Amino acid sequence: MNLDLYVDTSRKGISMALSTSTSGSTDAPLYEEIVDPSAKGESLSANLDSLLERAGATLDDVKRVMVTVGPGSFSGLRTGVAFCQGLCFSGKRNLYGVTTLQALECFAQAKEGNGVATVIRARNGYWYLRLDGMEKFIETAEVIHSLTTSKVTHVVADEAALADAEMKAVFEQLGASVSTDTGKPLNLWAPLFDTVQPTLIQEANYIQPSYFEKLKA
Repeated sequence: MNLDLYVDTSRKGISMALSTSTSGSTDAPLYEEIVDPSAKGESLSANLDSLLERAGATLDDVKRVMVTVGPGSFSGLRTGVAFCQGLCFSGKRNLYGVTTLQALECFAQAKEGNGVATVIRARNGYWYLRLDGMEKFIETAEVIHSLTTSKVTHVVADEAALADAEMKAVFEQLGASVSTDTGKPLNLWAPLFDTVQPTLIQEANYIQPSYFEKLKA
């Protein structure tokens, strides 16, 4: 059995999934997932054990590990990345680090990410935006300008963005299809295995931390 493991600790709690590998596997399709918004880093090992048991698999069956490296919770990212590094240290499986925005972009299921914007809240008045392969930490007005001056056809947004009046208005103005950042299988991230190079060393990526104060001219 050849399995892929997906781990996201960059947002609320822990999201983890096991899936049949897409690399020419002839195994019967398999998908097991645990999403626990209240879980802490100490639960990672227990969650993995639970997934493996449900799948009737062992850790040796896991050949590739994908982990989100941020932006997101400082302690969550550090714990998730370290856990996945430990799993891959033996060399029995490859580690792939992807940004949280990169991963969420896959939920739009648009070919090669064309016309996809990903918007998640950093803090009041500031957002993380991924658009045209670029990731930024910017204010609301800059997000709106970026979206309205680009050919956006799909938006992946978190709960905060969907609840924000200005963001909702611009999404409607664009006429873009809108997907939430939750409730979708993590193996939709599988295409990233073909675009990201595996490496044992992954560093948490914050773009700009949520407490970052923008300098005024």
